[in-house]
Amino acid sequence: MRGKAAKPRIPDPDPKYGSVLVAKFINNIMKDGKKDAARKGVYEAIEFLAKKTKQEGLTAFETALTNIMPKVEVRSRRVGGANYQVPVPVSERRQRALAMRWIIDAARGSRKSTTFGTTLGNILFDAFNKEGAAYKKREDTHKMADANKAFAHFRV
Repeated sequence: MRGKAAKPRIPDPDPKYGSVLVAKFINNIMKDGKKDAARKGVYEAIEFLAKKTKQEGLTAFETALTNIMPKVEVRSRRVGGANYQVPVPVSERRQRALAMRWIIDAARGSRKSTTFGTTLGNILFDAFNKEGAAYKKREDTHKMADANKAFAHFRV
């Protein structure tokens, strides 16, 4: 054992929606301590998503995030001089973290819209409809795990 596991820090709920999930998303988007700019972009994206889906913004956001969350991933495992990609189930916390990371990466990668908020809104709308770059990343992860299920018996 390498030491004590760090206690997970739970941020204060965001002021507009009162959601810890949105607060974590804002913190992940934030760069160089510019929380206000990150918050503005996320709120714009959630409002955009609510308008496009005709649902409550927070509900649509949670659905989009759930659609991106991976259930299994592959981990490298060294057995007898060979490296195997072993499929392992993903914890709930890591599922959320990966989903947020993939959505943010997709939004930062495609700057077609005028503002970051509308770009992020489009990415979230794609995630809501189970399409787009972030959903493709999830599907690729699942395909990789499925292709390597023969090595599942090496799981720790």
